Amino acid sequence: MFHKILIANRGEIACRVIRTARRMGIATVAVYSEADARALHVEMADEARLIGPSPPRQSYLDIAAVIAAARDSGAEAVHPGYGFLSENAELAEACAAAGLVFIGPSPASIRAMGSKAAAKALMEAHGVPLVPGYHGADQDPATLLAAAERIGFPVMIKASAGGGGRGMRVVSAPAEFARALDGARREAMGAFGDESVLIERYLTAPRHIEVQVFGDSHGNFVHLFERDCSIQRRHQKVVEEAPAPGLDAARRQAMGETAVEAARAVFYVGAGTVEFIVPGDSEGDAFYFMEMNTRLQVEHPVTEAVTGVDLVEWQLRVAAGEPLPLRQDQIALAGHAIEVRLYAENPARNFLPATGALHGLHLPGGEGVRVEAGVRQGDAVTPFYDPMIAKIIAWGEDRAAARARLARALADTAILGVATNLGFLARVVADPEFAAGAVDTGFIERRRATLLAPPAPVPDIALAAAALHRLLPRGGGPATGGDPFSPWRQTDGWRLNSAPAPRSLVFRCGGDELAVSAISDEDGWRLALGDRVCRASGEWRPDGALAVVVDGARRTLRILDHGGALSVFVGGDSWVLDEIDSLAPPAGADVTAGRLTAPMPGRVVQLLVAAGDTVRAGQAMMVVEAMKMEHTIAAPRAGIVAAVHYAPGELVDEGAELIALTPTDAASPGA
Repeated sequence: MFHKILIANRGEIACRVIRTARRMGIATVAVYSEADARALHVEMADEARLIGPSPPRQSYLDIAAVIAAARDSGAEAVHPGYGFLSENAELAEACAAAGLVFIGPSPASIRAMGSKAAAKALMEAHGVPLVPGYHGADQDPATLLAAAERIGFPVMIKASAGGGGRGMRVVSAPAEFARALDGARREAMGAFGDESVLIERYLTAPRHIEVQVFGDSHGNFVHLFERDCSIQRRHQKVVEEAPAPGLDAARRQAMGETAVEAARAVFYVGAGTVEFIVPGDSEGDAFYFMEMNTRLQVEHPVTEAVTGVDLVEWQLRVAAGEPLPLRQDQIALAGHAIEVRLYAENPARNFLPATGALHGLHLPGGEGVRVEAGVRQGDAVTPFYDPMIAKIIAWGEDRAAARARLARALADTAILGVATNLGFLARVVADPEFAAGAVDTGFIERRRATLLAPPAPVPDIALAAAALHRLLPRGGGPATGGDPFSPWRQTDGWRLNSAPAPRSLVFRCGGDELAVSAISDEDGWRLALGDRVCRASGEWRPDGALAVVVDGARRTLRILDHGGALSVFVGGDSWVLDEIDSLAPPAGADVTAGRLTAPMPGRVVQLLVAAGDTVRAGQAMMVVEAMKMEHTIAAPRAGIVAAVHYAPGELVDEGAELIALTPTDAASPGA
């Protein structure tokens, strides 16, 4: 077994590998960019090496820097994690040339299966059914368009070298093809260093089911059953579960055997995932090969939860030359597991990634709940990397138990400082179609009205909790030091020879001001919440949660506080309440009218207009790349471009004015 390994990655996967290696008595070396100098994985590892500036191309994608760090540190092997260089044959070859073990498949296997196009050609030769498409080497745009027309629209453009939703575009008509192809290629080059794409028929509402496979250097191969990853946004997985709901035993066996044969065809060694697309019931038991990911997957914890296997440990043992620990007949399913990916993003703005400091962070725990995170409170979500904050996994004896446990875990999760998809995830888990197992890749779009509903008004329980947060002494005891029986320590508004004085609190949520009047009584407080008067009490629990009782109804919830802002979390949904001075003037008018500003830090990759151009509402004006994804800046209304402030290649800060737009009527003569 290895004595020391280097982890060529960051975030929660680096932390996960470090934990497993430590349990096995293996020393670890972390690599980090300038943006990650204080990252959790750097702190956890036995030692760490700086490998470059913040952009991935200059750090985590720099093979020479990774190899130099491994050799200088005395590591014997390199674990690539997932993403970045995990499916890069050049890294595997560089490791071999440097006398290092690459903890993954051979360069030949990576090339055969790591490329979507090559994998499909190989599977086609072995008789595995494929979705109709083009996987050829000729990447001329005219050839690709002709292939798309032959396949029939709508089609999917996919980056041949990678996954995770990057370099993917759905195209509905020939007129949209050229622009979609350009965007997919730019994104693929930025994320994987390879702009090659393939074209496939786009199936509108299939299921995405993948099978975990493992091979060793002794010729042994097994599968560890399947995962359903159908719930996706922007072609990136959001919810994964194992086993796949509603999958019958015959299809499960057929898919598992096909996946093993795919691994056997390329003499696969290590952990891999064979991904299938499963059409609707109208096509019977059909399933089509999509691709093989020659690495560990983000969603591997659900497989671990239902098989009892530590897949990272298996990776290390197989890479060290050991045989697989179990035979196929020794691997069994037990229970059900569901994983959700908690992202810094704004679902209401088409899941736009968010950046900022995690001023408050509470992640859940308890029986059957597992959390994998690469951040902690005080860390920052930067524009350079994937905005995932954590993975929350729940296991139960059956799917219903796992779903109920996950719902409770999400209700006990709280984040302050960045927008997140927490409320969206809670609504997915509570959705009746999800509860029934009716999932497919069109689930989010089909349930959009429910899952992406506008924010609800602040409920009484949240407003009462915010008031109690200010009124109750922390820890359930007196608020300050000194004599515990002194009247000056009381916070109940007590006055000499008089009834308790009312306390007035004012909060702002969005554009609404919410006033609360509180009067202490022997059982707690009488709160006037607008027109409603209720009796409320509360107490702090040892774990930091607040137990609130409003008119006899008890609820335990989380509140995070930073700089006068309270984030109140109720059942997965949250409301940010700013405590304000009741004498302060009202908020000013919007000063950004007529401007187009950057929604987040990033880099301009394409400029589509010039000063003086007339644009229509919704017209694309600029493309900004942030967090390895492209975001189109569109005109909010018709107008004339007054000024363009950034050119392609330039970096922009969040909130920076990108384009000044003058309304058409204001620019007309006599206006």
